[in-house]
Amino acid sequence: MAFMEKPPAGKVLLDDTVPLTAAIEASQSLQSHTIVRRYSDFDLLNNSLQIAGLSLPLPPKKLIGNMDREFIAERQKGLQNYLNVITTNHILSNCELVKKFLDPNNYSANYTEIALQQVSMFFRSEPKWEVVEPLKDIGWRIRKKYFLMKIKNQPKERLVLSWADLGPDKYLSDKDFQCLIKLLPSCLHPYIYRVTFATANESSALLIRMFNDKGTLKDLIYKAKPKDPFLKKYCNPKKIQGLELQQIKTYGRQILEVLKFLHDKGFPYGHLHASNVMLDGDTCRLLDLENSLLGLPSFYRSYFSQFRKINTLESMDVHCFGHLLYEMTYGRPPDSVPVDSFPPAPSMAVVAVLESTLSCEACKNGMPTVSRLLQMPLFSDVLLTTSEKPQFKIPTKLKEALRIAKECIEKRLIEEQKQIHQHRRLTRAQSHHGSEEERKKRKILARKKSKRSAVENNEEHSAKYSNSNNSGSGASSPLTSPSSPTPPSTAAALGLSKRCKEGKDVRFTSSASASASTSTTSSSLASCEPRGAYTAPAPGCEQCEPRGLTQLHPEFPKGNFEESRNL
Repeated sequence: MAFMEKPPAGKVLLDDTVPLTAAIEASQSLQSHTIVRRYSDFDLLNNSLQIAGLSLPLPPKKLIGNMDREFIAERQKGLQNYLNVITTNHILSNCELVKKFLDPNNYSANYTEIALQQVSMFFRSEPKWEVVEPLKDIGWRIRKKYFLMKIKNQPKERLVLSWADLGPDKYLSDKDFQCLIKLLPSCLHPYIYRVTFATANESSALLIRMFNDKGTLKDLIYKAKPKDPFLKKYCNPKKIQGLELQQIKTYGRQILEVLKFLHDKGFPYGHLHASNVMLDGDTCRLLDLENSLLGLPSFYRSYFSQFRKINTLESMDVHCFGHLLYEMTYGRPPDSVPVDSFPPAPSMAVVAVLESTLSCEACKNGMPTVSRLLQMPLFSDVLLTTSEKPQFKIPTKLKEALRIAKECIEKRLIEEQKQIHQHRRLTRAQSHHGSEEERKKRKILARKKSKRSAVENNEEHSAKYSNSNNSGSGASSPLTSPSSPTPPSTAAALGLSKRCKEGKDVRFTSSASASASTSTTSSSLASCEPRGAYTAPAPGCEQCEPRGLTQLHPEFPKGNFEESRNL
């Protein structure tokens, strides 16, 4: 069918569940995108969020003196706190108003008008359907819109049409995607809400189901009206009260049975939460099987993407079941995940299931299987009475396509978890190095290092100075008094130092002479010449002739030498 346009080439499929954080900074450029917002923009956002019924800490207005430096700094802190409160609220952070305020480049389109255009084109080829009214903002998804419908020849029956755009996890080919969407009306299961009509094209899908006045399981828990906006129904409930123990046991067992059925069929789900469970009397029926085919992210993705052990669609479903069970038990979602301690519950069997899915140990070590949960005492003794036989035939070729798409979805989740883990490590390192205690440690280490280097430099300079003195004095020898004769070796060194100072390259050869009348051994200079030159005996200095100090130094007193020789 050609009722919807083909997506433009290069269209970016955004994950709307990615949490946004905002920091008010000075006017320097940052690596992330920068937006300019005035106080009037914050005031407009705050007025739009009043439908949620929450008391948000927006700083008050000030008409006089609103340009003072101290007032601006104080207001900046107040606006930062206001943004922190909004972005840490799971429902508010995912609503379209906040996304457009923080990221106007990616959320500038009017998705209600786009959905109306697509639905109008659909009615041209299917004239039996008629729109009664749009159901504005009854869901949390930005790119999913709902309309109340009727059939022209059956005006009393009311149906709900849901239109959804593609998401970032859409890995099926266009042909397989359309075939699987059209298979959904043939799915028959006592705990799956039946699809009346389904069709799709390359860019989106459109499904029609019967309208239920009782609403979803979340409407029952929060005592809400199904047609009210999502923010009004669930942000600030008037009365917080969980379900009775028997309801928790029955509804939980029914939901686990349908999850096991889908897992056995190889059909990926990953979208379990209280708004996707329709109540039909005392029976729970699962909604929105098409979400995984469209590639839409899960409502709880920002939770389980923090834990690297929750990396398969089956473990995602089990973790989401833990959130649902907590909401059924206490009438509200958990404040944070993982949950350190659980409030008193109607039964310890409920706490045992919650600990296996939401505790620190479970998030760190991994989730149990659906079969394991069915065997736990809370659900093992529940008797289900149903006569409807499950039926959902998927061709072998499409099963293989689903398997490949499931692997791709899990691969993207693992990559995202890896990035979050690296970002956490970097943030911890930056906060550690930026702490006051760490700064003091670094200053102390820097001082010690500078002192050590100064001492080493002084020692090096002193060593160089002593070496230069030794080389300037020739050979190190003990000083002799004028009355004492200079040893021949010293005299030779003294005579040699003059030649060394002239820059000549010299070679030393030592020889020893022994006197028959004395036992003193003296060394004499055998040769002192440029290297490589022929060594010729100097006149009067034959090689084997012993020479005294008077021959080397004529100015040396002869008498002193004779006296010293006699001694």
